[in-house]
Amino acid sequence: MKHFTCWNQLLALMFGQLSNRESLRDLVIALDAHRSKCYHLGMGKNVSKSSLARANQDRDYHIFEEYAYYLVNQARETRTTNIFDLSGHVYAFDSTTIDLCLSVFWWAKFRRRKGGIKVHTLYDVETQIPAFFHITEASVHDSKVMKEIPYEPGSYYIFDRAYNNFKMLYKIHQIGAYFVIRAKNNLQYRSIKWKRRLPRNVLSDLTIGLTGFYPKQYYPGSLRLVRYWDELQQREFVFLTNATHISALQVAELYKNRWQVELFFKWLKQHLKIKKFWGTTENAVRIQIYAAICTYCLVAIVQHDMKLERSTYEVLQILSISLTDKTNLRELFSKTKFQNDKERNRLNGPNLFNF
Repeated sequence: MKHFTCWNQLLALMFGQLSNRESLRDLVIALDAHRSKCYHLGMGKNVSKSSLARANQDRDYHIFEEYAYYLVNQARETRTTNIFDLSGHVYAFDSTTIDLCLSVFWWAKFRRRKGGIKVHTLYDVETQIPAFFHITEASVHDSKVMKEIPYEPGSYYIFDRAYNNFKMLYKIHQIGAYFVIRAKNNLQYRSIKWKRRLPRNVLSDLTIGLTGFYPKQYYPGSLRLVRYWDELQQREFVFLTNATHISALQVAELYKNRWQVELFFKWLKQHLKIKKFWGTTENAVRIQIYAAICTYCLVAIVQHDMKLERSTYEVLQILSISLTDKTNLRELFSKTKFQNDKERNRLNGPNLFNF
């Protein structure tokens, strides 16, 4: 495989992601159709099914993980912004489960007859780029991965109530970072003080101390509890945070933006290949996921740098049919015009970069 480098492999996999190839055989046939152009595109003289399958199986996935983080940093620097007018970054942390056939992916046992993996993601809400990702078996509980997050002092971390791990929340507090988390219904606490003048839709704003046996030991300090009435959903939300310097409405606004990480997962599953895999080993699965993240970051960079007034669906469709075209990107996007018909709008799906 000395003539089929890691770079050749990554480009071939990204070609498969952008062209929406269903299988490894499908990908190799598409590359073979453009054999004369593959060398000049950096994919090598010839990409065979056996060499690509062997590379996915044997090459260490850490190489592709490191390059994915390199592109993540490039994309975050390109798309840097300050939507919330806060001093630190704003992150949302969540996971998505990818089901796998247990008879084929034997190493990913989840339940008795079911296989799967989880992709845990720390999502930069302002740049709309994943800042950190961690892949585990689907059986690993979400809160167990909180210790893997590279926390930054002064930044804000938004969690759903599955992450009520008070030991880790207190560590976030100790390093000078902030968290906003949705409280569980059975939370035990005592009120220390409360604010009397409250803005619209804020039902209460309390300073509390935890009274549960273990929570009290794990988080010995005081917390802020905000009860908020969401008019749109007609339901009450209860948030816990250590950020006492921001308003109750800002706390609610931060949590509202947690949905963006779920939108990111939906976007990946709908537009890129992370549900059907081109290899069966754990190494091959990880490499394909990192290739998908690399592809996502490149699309984000192109969308931002070219200031495209197009949906991500349009960008991907144009790229997918023009991967071996020598036309300049700006000319490519300016020439192609889509009609705003109902069918295209239906297929458009989740849209990440048009805020």
